[in-house]
Amino acid sequence: MDDAAISVVVPVLDEQESVPILHRELTAVLTSLARPYELIFVNDGSTDNTGAVLDSIADEDPTVTVIHFRRNFGQTAAMMAGIDLARGEILIPIDGDLQNDPADIPRLLERLDSGFDVVSGWRRNRKDHPISRRLPSRVANWLISGISGVPLHDYGCTLKAYRREVVSGVRLYGEMHRFIPIYAHMQGARLTEIEVNHRPRRFGGTKYGIGRIGKVMLDLLLVKFLAAYGAKPIYLFGGFGFICLVASLIPIAMSVFYKLMPEGSGWHKDLVETPLPAIAAVLVLVGFLALLQGLVAEMLMRTYFESQNKETYVVKQVHRGAGSEN
Repeated sequence: MDDAAISVVVPVLDEQESVPILHRELTAVLTSLARPYELIFVNDGSTDNTGAVLDSIADEDPTVTVIHFRRNFGQTAAMMAGIDLARGEILIPIDGDLQNDPADIPRLLERLDSGFDVVSGWRRNRKDHPISRRLPSRVANWLISGISGVPLHDYGCTLKAYRREVVSGVRLYGEMHRFIPIYAHMQGARLTEIEVNHRPRRFGGTKYGIGRIGKVMLDLLLVKFLAAYGAKPIYLFGGFGFICLVASLIPIAMSVFYKLMPEGSGWHKDLVETPLPAIAAVLVLVGFLALLQGLVAEMLMRTYFESQNKETYVVKQVHRGAGSEN
C-alpha cells in the first residue's frame, strides 16, 4: 500500500472478539470513500488470541499491517509505532474496543479537507461509568485545556484525524498520546473538534483505571514546560533563581535590622536567635543552584537541536517572487 492516502492506526490489547468486527466496519467505511488507505493494527502484548486473529485478517486483506509487541508497552507506545510505520498523508487513530464508531471517519476527513490540520473527536455522550470514568475525564480535560491553552472538550478520545506534517518529528512517551493536539498546536496547526458517536463496550473490560490521572497530570506538566521553555530553559530556571536571590535580601535585611537595634529596645536580636540567617542562606543556595541548572539545561537543549540539525522554527511555506532564482 505505497500509495495509501489514509492510515488508520488501531492499538489493541486483548480484543480478540472486537478485532474482526472493527476490521469489517473500517473496511466498509474506508472502501466507500474511494481513497487509498491502509489499516495498521498494533498488538500491544495481548495475552489472549488477539495476535492470531490479527494475523489471519492480514493474510486475507492486503490493506492490513500488523505490528506485534513482545510485551505490553502501553497505548502511547503502540500509537507511536503505528504512526512511524504509516505511509498515509492523513493519520487516523481509533480505539480497538469498538467504542469509537468508524462511521465518524468521513466527517473527520470532511473537516480536515475544509482547511484544518487536526480534527479531534468529542464523545459528548459517553457510554462509560459516570464516576470512575466520566467525572475524572471531565476534570482532566478542564485542567489540560486551562494549562495548555488549547481548548478541547475531550483529550482522551482516541478518534482524531491529523495531517502527517503536524505530527512529523513528534516523539511520545508515558501517557502523552492524548497530547498530540497540543504538540500540533505548538507547530502552528489549525485545530477543531466535532462530536462523535460513543458506543458501549461490548466485550471485556476497560484497560484504564483512575490511577492514570496522576501520570497524565505529570505528563501535562512536561508538555507545558516543553511548550513554554523547551527552546529557552534558562528563562524558567534562571527566573526562579533570581526570585530566590532577591527574596534572600529580605531575611538578610531583617537580620541586620535586628542586630543593629540597641539592646534593651525590644528589637535587638543576635543572629543565632532567629532563623533569618538560615532562611537567607537556603534562598541564596537554591537561587544559585537554579541558575546553574538553567545553564546545564540550556547546554543540553543546544546539544539536542544542533546534534540533530533541528531548527527552532517551523516553516509553513516559502513563496518566491516571479523570476527569482532558486
